[in-house]
This record gives sequence, C-alpha cells and structure tokens, in this order.
Amino acid sequence: MKYLLLFFLIISAGTVHSQKINWMTMNEALAAQKKEPKKIFMDVYTTWCGPCKMLDKNTFSDADVIEYLNKNYYAVKFNAEGTEEVTFNDFTYTNPNYDPARKGRNSQHLFAHALKVNAYPSVVFFTEEGKLIQAVPGYRTPPQLEIFLKMIHTDDYLKITTTEAWEEYQKNFKSTF
Repeated sequence: MKYLLLFFLIISAGTVHSQKINWMTMNEALAAQKKEPKKIFMDVYTTWCGPCKMLDKNTFSDADVIEYLNKNYYAVKFNAEGTEEVTFNDFTYTNPNYDPARKGRNSQHLFAHALKVNAYPSVVFFTEEGKLIQAVPGYRTPPQLEIFLKMIHTDDYLKITTTEAWEEYQKNFKSTF
C-alpha cells in the first residue's frame, strides 16, 4: 500500500511540474480570437535579457500563473529582436534590419516598436478584439503579475482612470497566487 501511494505521489508531482503555458505566436492568437474571443497576454523578450530569463524560470513556471494564463488568455511569446512576421491591424510587421551574424543585441522588430516597447521584459495586453490595452515593462514575480492579469481579465482597468484609483485598487487587491 505504501508503494502504491508513493507511486501516485510521484506521478501527480510529475504532472504538476509538467504544466506549461500554451504559448503561441501573435498571428495564431489573433486567428484564435476570431473563433473564441479571449484577451491576449504577450511576453515581449530578447534572447540576451537576463530578467526575461528570470521571468521564464520564476514566474512563467508558477502553477497559478500557468493555470490563470491558460484559462483566461491567449499567451503569446514574442522576441522583440526576432524575425517573425506579424500581421496586425492590416499591416505586416517585420524586422528588416535583423542581422543573423550579430551576437547579443540585434535590431528591434517593427512590431515591438509599434507597441512602444523598449524595455525587456515587457508584458502587453490586448482586448478580445485584438486592440492594444497596455504594455507593462519589467520583471514581475507571480504575485506582482497577478494584479495585472486579474485587473485586465475582469476589465477593472477600465474603471481605473487616476493615480489615486490605481493606488486604491492595489491597496484593496487580495492576492491568491
């Protein structure tokens, strides 16, 4: 009986740790929105960015973050210096100055530029119709990210129009992550 219990514990622990965010491209997320409307959460990163790697390791591996993102958002992983073509608002964004021979920093993708993202990591939120809501720069722990995930998902952000309202929202927010 002890061995059977141990076996089930090992199997369930493996299942919990194997959860992953269902990352997709921006084009895939926009197409998915047409079939089933959901907000988009975009992780804008670069390959050389240390805090971006910490976000992957510490925040995007957290079970609460994974579950909340997969349930409530289309999650997009976007390399701000990559070569992916993104068609957004009837325009195709590319990275024409990308240099594959270059090590480290490279040219910024025109889509990152259009979103006014110039700090990495940044997370960017879009409505169910694919309209830009807001970019939020910087590394966040799971509880620090939670307030943004829930505020955007519930549309509470629409009611926050002043600094005072934002401070009040933060003060009253109850973290569950």
